[in-house]
Amino acid sequence: MYYELYVDVLFLVNFMMDYLLLLCVRKMLKCSATHVNICLGALTGALLTCIVVILPIPYAFIKGILFHVFVNTCMLKVGLKIKNIRSFIQAIIMLYIGSFLLGGIMEVFRPYIKVGSLFLLVAIAGYYLFLGIWKFISYMQRWNRYHCDVELQLTGRVYRLKGLIDTGNGLRDPVSGQPVSIIDRKTARKLLQEEDVKNVRYIPYKTIGNREGVLPIIRIDRLCVQGENACTVETPLIGICEEEISTGGEYEMILNPNLF
Repeated sequence: MYYELYVDVLFLVNFMMDYLLLLCVRKMLKCSATHVNICLGALTGALLTCIVVILPIPYAFIKGILFHVFVNTCMLKVGLKIKNIRSFIQAIIMLYIGSFLLGGIMEVFRPYIKVGSLFLLVAIAGYYLFLGIWKFISYMQRWNRYHCDVELQLTGRVYRLKGLIDTGNGLRDPVSGQPVSIIDRKTARKLLQEEDVKNVRYIPYKTIGNREGVLPIIRIDRLCVQGENACTVETPLIGICEEEISTGGEYEMILNPNLF
């Protein structure tokens, strides 16, 4: 069985797909490669692919090595200016992830592609759909990294709430040097009873907007963080602010990152 192969079509299709894949990898790795670099990388990948296809190599596994090792390495080196082995390994992994997702999207629409111009439109649409999927995955990773379930324990009472690990919260008690996490007054009413208010004391604070004041704090028995950043802190300090911490209700407590 013989197949008729048009090298110019093969080159153009590979150039377009390599260009989109390099854009995807650049987005995932957040590297500083320009569109000119990516264009050169796509040209390199398309040209080498055509050469490997045309060469009369008798063994399929040798061609496979050339495609997956030599061609991809040259394309990434030229397109993304990768210099160290760690970044290169990450780029290779991201390249195959992008190929898998973009190829899957293209395969879904393959029965409806009848002309070359439609193929181009579907490829571009697939690229933007891939970016949307990647942004959603990145958002969920950030959410899981910084949002967690928290359990506060005080004199035998247990209160469970949603917490946010805020890297901008560097508040510490000037006396003990311990980090201070924050809850709002509404949450404090649910946790504290009248006898607990006697143990409240005040520390000075300053916000990013140069707002200054004093913040009531109280020491509780235990703070337990669940999830990816699981930890247990004995006798932590909790600050009580006047304003609502989260207007949308996504979290009820701002955790000090120094707790971890």
